[in-house]
Amino acid sequence: MTTLHPGDIAPDFTLVDQDGTAVSLHDLRGRQVILYFYPAAMTPGCTTQACDFRDSLSSLEAAGYTVLGISRDSPAKLKEFRERDGLTFELLSDEDHAVHDAYGAWGEKMNYGKRIEGVLRSTFVVDAEGRILHAQYNVKATGHVARLRKLLSID
Repeated sequence: MTTLHPGDIAPDFTLVDQDGTAVSLHDLRGRQVILYFYPAAMTPGCTTQACDFRDSLSSLEAAGYTVLGISRDSPAKLKEFRERDGLTFELLSDEDHAVHDAYGAWGEKMNYGKRIEGVLRSTFVVDAEGRILHAQYNVKATGHVARLRKLLSID
C-alpha cells in the first residue's frame, strides 16, 4: 500500500464531479487543496464530516484552500448528497478506487470486528506547488475538520 508523506508530490488525477464535470488536480496548481477521502455519501459519519467542511468552508477558502471530497460513489449519488445537505464544495467520483489507491486511502481495515478491504478515511493538504503538506490516515469523522483547522492555524 502506498503511504504519502509531507514533501511527496501529490499524485495527479482527473475525476468527474457530482455534475459530470472533469476536475484535475493539476488544474488547481497555484492553489492549496484539501483532499478528503470518505467511505460513502449519506452515511452518518460521512455526513457529519461533509457538513463540518461545509460549515468551515468560508474560513478555509479565506485562508486559500480549495476543498474536494472524494468517494467511490457515482456522480448521481454525489449530486443527491450535495443537494440534500447543502454542500458547497465539489464531490468527486472515484468508482474504481484508483485515486484512493494512489493516495493510500484504500486498504485493509477493521469494520465491526471483521477485516475488510475498503476506504481508509484520509485527508491530504496539497500545497500550491502540488506537494503533500500534510497526510492524515484513518481520521475520525467527528471533530476532524476542527483538528485540521487547528493544524493549519485557521480560526
